[in-house]
Amino acid sequence: MDIANASLLDEATAAAEAMNMSRRISKSDSNNYFVDQLCHPQTTAVLQTHAAPLELKIVLGNPLKDFAKQHCFGVLVQYPNTLGEVNDFHQLGRQAKERSALLTITTDLLSLVIHKAPADFGADMVIGNAQRFGIPMGYGGPHAAYFACKDKHKRSMPGRIIGVSKDNHGNCAYRMSLQTREQHIRREKATSNICTAQVLLAVLSGFYAVYHGEYGLKMIAQRVHRYSQILAQGLVQLGYHVNNQPYFDTIIIHTPYKAHKIASRAEEARINLRIIDNNTLGISLDESSSRKLISQLWEIFATSDKPLPDISEIDKSIGECIPTTLLRSDSILQQPVFNLYHSETEMMRYMRLLANKDIALDRSMIPLGSCTMKLNSATSLQAISQYEFNSLHPFIPTYQAQGFQQLFEELENMLCNLTGFDAFSLQPNAGSQGEYSGLLVIQKYHQSRGDTQRNICLIPESAHGTNYSGPRF
Repeated sequence: MDIANASLLDEATAAAEAMNMSRRISKSDSNNYFVDQLCHPQTTAVLQTHAAPLELKIVLGNPLKDFAKQHCFGVLVQYPNTLGEVNDFHQLGRQAKERSALLTITTDLLSLVIHKAPADFGADMVIGNAQRFGIPMGYGGPHAAYFACKDKHKRSMPGRIIGVSKDNHGNCAYRMSLQTREQHIRREKATSNICTAQVLLAVLSGFYAVYHGEYGLKMIAQRVHRYSQILAQGLVQLGYHVNNQPYFDTIIIHTPYKAHKIASRAEEARINLRIIDNNTLGISLDESSSRKLISQLWEIFATSDKPLPDISEIDKSIGECIPTTLLRSDSILQQPVFNLYHSETEMMRYMRLLANKDIALDRSMIPLGSCTMKLNSATSLQAISQYEFNSLHPFIPTYQAQGFQQLFEELENMLCNLTGFDAFSLQPNAGSQGEYSGLLVIQKYHQSRGDTQRNICLIPESAHGTNYSGPRF
């Protein structure tokens, strides 16, 4: 894509911003927004919540079959989708353009290292998060979300955009080029100016790409994909059927009437499988997956009369499941910064160079708007660096996350005591989202009393830019 930022809160929020942006710039007179039925369910849920107060309608369906029958201002698809399949969206891109609908593709950064770029399908916007790019699971986040679009749409784009300038000595400098100043100027027409607390996460993902470069990232992505293929082929040898083709790192296995039984066996081995229904299980691998894990999974699925497959033998014979038309052929990360710092010593010196340019508490006062530098204390960073704390998957059974549940409950009780309120929600992960959630609660309260005509909100002129842009009532 032509332009991108990485300052949004999460993938689902980025999808909602893409829907709002599509409505702003689309020439279609429809209020329908088509959403791939195989988007991640949390993304669909957030879209439905955001669409309701804006009187937009979410249309769920198969984009390859159903979109052509719809009249919509935009369409959102997942690539790969929530069941791991990688689809060809060339035709969908042409159909969207013919209907004046904007195409948004939500995708996985690591998969894009080997998959065809969404821009090749004619995407107007590309969104996602950086969880697979050097950031641990963290029991669901936060993960820096990114938002990319065509250059002609940049002034409607949410988030912050950094540009390159030259000083009077000819030296390059990075600066905030769009958004910050415009929030107060445009008022109710402003786009969301998302929280600076995402900076830390975006920096970590950026360093992940800087350290590995194109070659290193391709090695990681190809290894994850190869292990997924080896695992799938081994399960086929054990008598199971893999439902999804092609795939990157997620396979769906048909297990007639045995899904819960196999999942229970896996849990005893400290492995969580995704139970889709009584006949279907899902498995996703990642950068940390190993040959030992693959063998463990085969043992869990195997019956007594079947010998375990041989990883080396499968690796010699297995073919590529992704068609050539969906494989990436162009180069990525060709800028100098991604090709200079591939040793630990080089990376440490580069980080020190950048740190010396930063405004820090030990050298200066921190100005307004630098939440990351003020709030990420050393004690917080020490805790989140612990594997047991940061590696929990967001969909693990609640009993496996009792420590987190205790933290949530204690914090909610403290906040209730401080504010005098009866209940607290920790879900809004930025001030702007808190304001938006609060307005939705107020709206629901009035609706419950039959006061449906109340649709005006007064906001002080001195309010922060996100007060105008977040709710958009």
